[in-house]
Amino acid sequence: MTASVYDYSTKTLDGKPLRLADYRGKVLLLVNTASECGFTPQYAGLERLWEEYGRKGLAVIGFPCNQFGKQEPGSEQEIGAFCKKNYGVTFPLSRKVDVNGPGAHPLWKHLAKVAPGLLGTTAIKWNFTKFLVDREGKVVERFAPSTKPEDLRGKIEKLL
Repeated sequence: MTASVYDYSTKTLDGKPLRLADYRGKVLLLVNTASECGFTPQYAGLERLWEEYGRKGLAVIGFPCNQFGKQEPGSEQEIGAFCKKNYGVTFPLSRKVDVNGPGAHPLWKHLAKVAPGLLGTTAIKWNFTKFLVDREGKVVERFAPSTKPEDLRGKIEKLL
C-alpha cells in the first residue's frame, strides 16, 4: 500500500504530537519555512489563508527548516516567538526538520517523491516550497518558493 501524508507525524514547536492523520478530511497546505529568508514575509499570506479558509476545511502547517542558507538558526521557542510577533502566525508549526538528504523527515521525502519539481527533481530547492494536499490525503501540486500564498486561493477553493 502506498503511503499517504496521513501516515506521518512529528512534534509541534512546543513538543506536542503533530499527526497528519488528525487532519484527515481537510485540505492541507504544507510549507517548509524559515525566519531569515527573503520569502519570510509569506508567513503573513499563509496566515491570511489559514484565517480565511480554516473554517471551511483548510489546514496550513509550517515546517521550519535550517537547510537553506542557515536561515532558521533559532530554537523552537525563538521560532514561535518570531512568527507570532512579526506575522501573527496562529497556524501549526512543527519542530525544525530537514527536508533534503539522509536526515530528511519522512514526510518531506514522501512529498518530494510524489510531487517532483521541475524536470522531475525530487530535491526541495529552497524555503517556502509548498505542497497542496486534497481531502483524501493526495498531494495535488507542488509550488515553488516564489509562488505567493495568495496565488493559491483558486486552487484551494476548488479543493474545498
